[in-house]
Amino acid sequence: MLIPTGRAEAEIEVRRSRFIAIAIPVHTMEEVKEAVLSVRKEHPGASHVVHAAVIGNAGTMYSSSDDREPKNTAGRPALEVLKGSGITDIAVAIVRYFGGTLLGTGGLVKAYGDSVKEVLKAVRTEPLIEKASFRMILPYNAYTLIKRIMDANEATVSSETFDIDIAIEGTLPSSLYDSFMADAMDAGQGRILIERINT
Repeated sequence: MLIPTGRAEAEIEVRRSRFIAIAIPVHTMEEVKEAVLSVRKEHPGASHVVHAAVIGNAGTMYSSSDDREPKNTAGRPALEVLKGSGITDIAVAIVRYFGGTLLGTGGLVKAYGDSVKEVLKAVRTEPLIEKASFRMILPYNAYTLIKRIMDANEATVSSETFDIDIAIEGTLPSSLYDSFMADAMDAGQGRILIERINT
């Protein structure tokens, strides 16, 4: 599976109706709701804001809505395209500005499906890698060495607090956790506390 690395946007026009598809990285159903609400705020004059989302490590959690378009003409075709993309943790909101011409059932299905196809061309992705979260406390004189060990093990820092000691929280690929732990303990000579955080 792949995951999106950032937001992407694409627009198509079908018989004077504008369809703006916005892809947003999400991790929970709550984030899907927030993403759709934020797109609604960005486009207060839109006729419809349809959405489709795929979530979870195996890409098996789904969400979609027709947003007052005829049943199964908007959210479902958008979701089918998304499910076939191999991308998870993604929500696509499709903003429609009605152009005055009715598209009919088939026209709507095609327009919403094509909108998702178009935005997926613009989405940058990376492989979904299982991550491990950690928290560590270390003395100041071990900081530079620990930063090197973190870089070597592809660790990403989410927070650093400089107090009597330094507290670091971050994530790294699960497959590298054991070697990271061993290297850090080795470097710290017993002066570094590390714990794995279950998220």
